[in-house]
Amino acid sequence: MTSAPLPDPAAPTINSTEQWCQRPVGIVGLGLIGGSLGLDLQQLGVEVRALVHREATAERARQRGLATQVSTDPAVLTGCGLVVLALPLDRLLEPPAELLAALPPQAVITDVGSVKAPVLACWSPLVQRFVASHPMAGTAQAGVEAGQLGLFRDRPWVATPDAATDPEALELVQGLAQAVGAQWLTCAAAAHDRAVALISHLPVLVSAALLQTADRSSADPSADGELAGLVRQLASSGFADTTRVGGGNPELGTLMARCNQEALLAALDRYRSALDQLEACVRESDWQGVQQTLQRCQRLRPEFL
Repeated sequence: MTSAPLPDPAAPTINSTEQWCQRPVGIVGLGLIGGSLGLDLQQLGVEVRALVHREATAERARQRGLATQVSTDPAVLTGCGLVVLALPLDRLLEPPAELLAALPPQAVITDVGSVKAPVLACWSPLVQRFVASHPMAGTAQAGVEAGQLGLFRDRPWVATPDAATDPEALELVQGLAQAVGAQWLTCAAAAHDRAVALISHLPVLVSAALLQTADRSSADPSADGELAGLVRQLASSGFADTTRVGGGNPELGTLMARCNQEALLAALDRYRSALDQLEACVRESDWQGVQQTLQRCQRLRPEFL
């Protein structure tokens, strides 16, 4: 069994008086987000109790040291003051009765789902102290092997409170986010969903379309027979950067599209319009128009990074 990771001198620290860590922190799900959070919290000296669905996952999570305790028994969450629901969106929006029964009555409950309005509507009536939140951090990896130290450092962690959100509960989740080095902010759930449709969900579909275009065009019967192999041999860092999210977790991408359909359709419509404008410039040999667009994008990009 692998022990918990040794302290990193560069890692964030917490004040021992922080209320959120005075009791064990529960994590439901130990994929990329849950596993990474478990590693970071243990490095801070916090007791982490994790609930997973399968015993095989629990065993591997113990080997990786993703939590202090890992179990398939919901009772593992007993005594936790804060519970993080690191579940896929479909399970988050249809929580099993045994999970709801296992949540400590006075605990603060938060989630890490990438769509917030439906999550807030689902969970606010179910638990007294719910805070809808979303750490904007990730990789193309998924599952129990994906968790890594420092995933949240210097990345946004956004909460979407409504009028019913307990201010003290919101403050506890903020303490957790800042302790792992994230940049805390709040906004309305609907605004969050429109924003992530543009900067997170749309890129997944655009990236997937780019991959399909390169594959299908090179395999077209009218194309040079060597083209299929050549596009793969020549693909380098630019293609890798622009296709990373499209080649990621297909279940996650599908759930994001399904749960944020309206905002994603609006984002796709705007993207199609921008692409049409660029196509018109190329078709009409308007190289000045192309250059002006690229110059504007060159100035814009630093604002998003």
